[in-house]
Amino acid sequence: MGDPVRKSKKYERPKKLWDKKRIEEEGALKTEFGLKNSRELWIMQTILRRIRREARRLLSGKGANAEIRSTQLLARSKKFFVQKEDLTLDDLLSLSVKDVLQRRLQSIVVKKRLAKTMHQARQFITHGHVSINGMHVSSPSYLVSFAEEANVNWSGKPLGSFEKMDEKPAVVITEKTEPVAASG
Repeated sequence: MGDPVRKSKKYERPKKLWDKKRIEEEGALKTEFGLKNSRELWIMQTILRRIRREARRLLSGKGANAEIRSTQLLARSKKFFVQKEDLTLDDLLSLSVKDVLQRRLQSIVVKKRLAKTMHQARQFITHGHVSINGMHVSSPSYLVSFAEEANVNWSGKPLGSFEKMDEKPAVVITEKTEPVAASG
């Protein structure tokens, strides 16, 4: 039995934690993509940082089995981040944090117009109303591959008024009537 294995962190904290410019940029990204806290952004930045680091190592030719590792990195990146036939390692270096954040389930739900806002999409996902390939996914930070993107849909019966977000509700205009004074 022994002691439980301690999980390693999925993210790296910024070196300057109280840098004003970085905090403002992160705040803008958090509001744009409906993130709960900075930790979610740091996780996505760490994913991107690891991809870039590996691409730089492969371009410099360091390490054994560079050819195999480069094909694996390119295949993984084609699956999740870049939908391009002739992808190169230089293309991976040009990826941005927005590219990674747009592949989150929360962003895909808004993109497919299953929700009106990022916050609403987050709520639908955490409450179990969204599925991928018929499987419930309750994590808004789930990275959706390009193959799975077409299969993101409601789980079970769609919620009442959110079945089709493209249609706008009809506006009903009623005429105002003036109050009639009571005769006394």
